[in-house]
Amino acid sequence: MAYRVLPVLFLFLLSFKPLSTKETDPPKLVAANAKASFELKVKNLYTALNPQKFAMPKLESFSKALEGFYQLKEQGLIKKDILTLIDFSLSSAQKRLWVIDMATNTILLQSVVSHGRNSGDEFATQFSNENNSFMSSLGFYATGEVYQGKHGMSLRLDGLEYGINDNARNRAVVMHGADYANENIISKQGRLGRSQGCPAVPVALHKEIINLIKEKSCLFIYHPSRNYENKSKLIS
Repeated sequence: MAYRVLPVLFLFLLSFKPLSTKETDPPKLVAANAKASFELKVKNLYTALNPQKFAMPKLESFSKALEGFYQLKEQGLIKKDILTLIDFSLSSAQKRLWVIDMATNTILLQSVVSHGRNSGDEFATQFSNENNSFMSSLGFYATGEVYQGKHGMSLRLDGLEYGINDNARNRAVVMHGADYANENIISKQGRLGRSQGCPAVPVALHKEIINLIKEKSCLFIYHPSRNYENKSKLIS
C-alpha cells in the first residue's frame, strides 16, 4: 500500500536538541543546533558500527538512511530495528547491500544486489516509479510479506515515498533471488546482471536476507540524485 510520508523531519531533528538550546532561541537556530546534534549522533554511531567481517558502507549513505529510519520508526511505519541499506552510487560489481541491526549497531550481512536494466549498465543512473519502466526506484520502503513466486521465495516491498517509489507493489518490485545476481557473472562481463526493477540478490543468500528483513523492517535505496533529494520528505 502506497503511503504519503508527512514532512516531520523538522520535528524529528528537534528531538536531538542540545541541552544548551534555550526556549527563546530563534526557530532557525534551534533547527540548526538540532541538525548538528543529529549529525554528531550519526557520526558516533558510524564510528561505533561493528562491521564484523564486512566492509563499511559510506558515511553519506548511512547518514541519509538513519534520517528516514528514525522518522519511520517514530511513525510506526516500520517495526523492527533492522535497516537494509542499498547504495546505488556504487558499481554493481561491488557488494552494495548491507543489513544492519540497529539495536546492536552491527552489520549482519553484506551482498551484491542488482538494479533495473533500464537504470544503467554497471552503474545505476536513472530511476523511475512508472509501470514497465524496468528501472529501480530510490528511497525508503517497508518490507512486507513473504510469498512464493516465479523466483521462489520472494519479499513484497511497500514504497513509502509518494511519487518516488509508492508504486512499487503495483509494479511487483520485490526482493528475490536471481541467477544473474551472482558474483561469478561479474568476472565475465564486468558487472552484475540486471533486473526489471527489483533489488535482486544471489540465490545462495536470498532466503537468509529475506528472513532477516521481512515484516516491517526499513529498506533504503540510496543514490546522490538531486531529483530524489528535492522530492523526498524524509532526508534533508
